[in-house]
Amino acid sequence: MSMFVLLVRSMRFPSIWVFSMILVHYLRVGRPLFTVWLLEELGVDYELKIYLRDPKTMRAQADLGEAHPLGKSPVIEDGVLKLAESGAITSYLIDTYDQDRVLAPSRDDRYAYAQYTQWLHYSEGSAFLPLLMKLLLVREKEPKPALISQFTDGELNLHLNYMSEFLGDKPFMLGDRLQGPDFGLAYIVSMAKRLGELENHAGLERYIDRMMARPAFQRAVERTGEQ
Repeated sequence: MSMFVLLVRSMRFPSIWVFSMILVHYLRVGRPLFTVWLLEELGVDYELKIYLRDPKTMRAQADLGEAHPLGKSPVIEDGVLKLAESGAITSYLIDTYDQDRVLAPSRDDRYAYAQYTQWLHYSEGSAFLPLLMKLLLVREKEPKPALISQFTDGELNLHLNYMSEFLGDKPFMLGDRLQGPDFGLAYIVSMAKRLGELENHAGLERYIDRMMARPAFQRAVERTGEQ
């Protein structure tokens, strides 16, 4: 991993410049792994502060609330900046550290950048909710609420078909190279796979296998201790 530090001006002492390394507040099991994967792809140095889930509720333990009032993860600190929300973190890291715009189109290409932005926010804005509902239903004892179950299954099929059709035979969601939206979409597809929802979506199955086989993803798994 390359040494990459940011020189930032102190907010309290503007005449003083300090070196900073990104700190990732990392909650085990879930979305933060895909933020660490992005950092590995960028070759940026970072530190992890690991948080654990309550084994009964699977919610974050109370100490994560010290990093962010919502007690959610990922949260990053980069110098004086503290940032939450996965899509915002992805945008910030790419805008700040991907100087050659390898992971994003040029803003001058309005069509490509608009499509990039749509898919960047789609994973959290639209696709995640039915997966979360499915996860909660799986943990419920029988009988499951029929109305919610039917709604969730219908929404899941809608989103998986949408992603499958758009992906087609492309290696990545937006074409022939990895871009920002892939980090969120890979999380969505991996979650669907864990829930056994990819049986009729071979293209998405191949997609997530490609993402997880990338050396940077494997480094992220090793660094975080995820399985």
